[in-house]
Amino acid sequence: MNTIDWNYIKDFTQELMDIPTPGGYTQMGILRCIQEFERFGVKYITTKKGAVIGEIEGRSSEGATLISAHIDTLGAMVKSIKSNGRPVLTNIGGFSWNCVEGENLVIHTQDGRRYTGSLLPSKASRHTYGEEVTNLLRSQENMEVRIDEFTSTKEETTALGIAVGDFVTFHTRTIFTENGFIKSRYIDDKVCVAQLFAYIKYLRDNNLKPERKVYFYISNYEEIGHGISYIPPEVEDFIALDVGLVAEDAAGDERRVNIVAKDSRTPYDFNLRSKLVNICLEKGINYTLDVHNRYGSDASIAATQGFDVNFSCIGPSVDASHHYERTHRDGVVETIKLLIEVL
Repeated sequence: MNTIDWNYIKDFTQELMDIPTPGGYTQMGILRCIQEFERFGVKYITTKKGAVIGEIEGRSSEGATLISAHIDTLGAMVKSIKSNGRPVLTNIGGFSWNCVEGENLVIHTQDGRRYTGSLLPSKASRHTYGEEVTNLLRSQENMEVRIDEFTSTKEETTALGIAVGDFVTFHTRTIFTENGFIKSRYIDDKVCVAQLFAYIKYLRDNNLKPERKVYFYISNYEEIGHGISYIPPEVEDFIALDVGLVAEDAAGDERRVNIVAKDSRTPYDFNLRSKLVNICLEKGINYTLDVHNRYGSDASIAATQGFDVNFSCIGPSVDASHHYERTHRDGVVETIKLLIEVL
C-alpha cells in the first residue's frame, strides 16, 4: 500500500480546529472544505441547507458509494442575559455543562464582532461560597459567561452588541503529542473530515480511481440530528465517517478503526458491516466492532429518514467523547486504510 500522508492529516485537522463551526454556524468550515475540493480538482455541489458534496468518478459506471463526515461541532447560543450582565447559554448538541466549565470561549455577534469570555458556574469563588461551589448543580440556569469586558448590567452587555441568538464557540485546546495522540475538543468529527480529504489526496498522489463513483458529503447539522438531506439516486452504500468510543462499556481502541454494529437508532446494515469486517481480516487492518448506546451518525439518521441505501459507520475511536477528547494517529490511519480497500 502507498503511503498515507499523516502530516497532511495533522495540519488540516489543526486548521479545521481553528475554524468555529457549531451546528448552525458552519459556513466558514464549509467554505474551507470547498477550497480543499477545488485544490484536488474534485467537482462539487452545495445543498440548499449549506452542505457540500464532492464527486469522483470510478473505474465502473455502475452504482456509487457515499462517504460522509460532518463539519459541525458542539457549541452554544446565548439564551438570555442576566441582570448582572452575564449571558446564559443554551447548548448546541449533546454535552454536559460540567464538560466545559472554566473553558475559554468566543461570542459571535450578529454583526460579526467577537467577544472572548469564560464559562463559569454562577457561584464560582471558593473563598466566597465555600462548599456551595462543590455542591452547585452544573445546569444551564446555573452557568454563566464572564465576558472579558467591564459590564455588570444587562444594558451594558447589550450595548456591546451581544444579544439572544448569538453563537458561542469553546476553545479546542488541540494538542498533537510526539507519540501520536491527538487531544482536543471536537475531534468528533473534524479528524474524520481530515480523513476524508486524506483519502482524496491518496487517490490524487497515486493517480488512482476508486472502483466506482464516490460522493463525499460534508454535512453541517449532524450533531443536531438532521445532517443528510439528499442522497444521489445511484448511491447503493453509505459509509459515515464518525468516531468510535473508548469507555468502560465500549469496545473501542484508539489504535484501531471502529466499525459500528448498532447505535441508539438502529442496527447497521449487516451485509455492508460484514464486508468491512472481512476486508479488515483479509488485509490485516486493525479494527474493533462495537455497539453504541447514546449515539447516532449521518448514516443511521439517513436510514431512519427513509433513504433506500445500505448504511454503515466507521472511524477512529475517541476517549471521553463530547468532553475533552483523545484519539491516536494509528486509529486515524487504519480508518483510511479501510476506506482505500472498500472503495
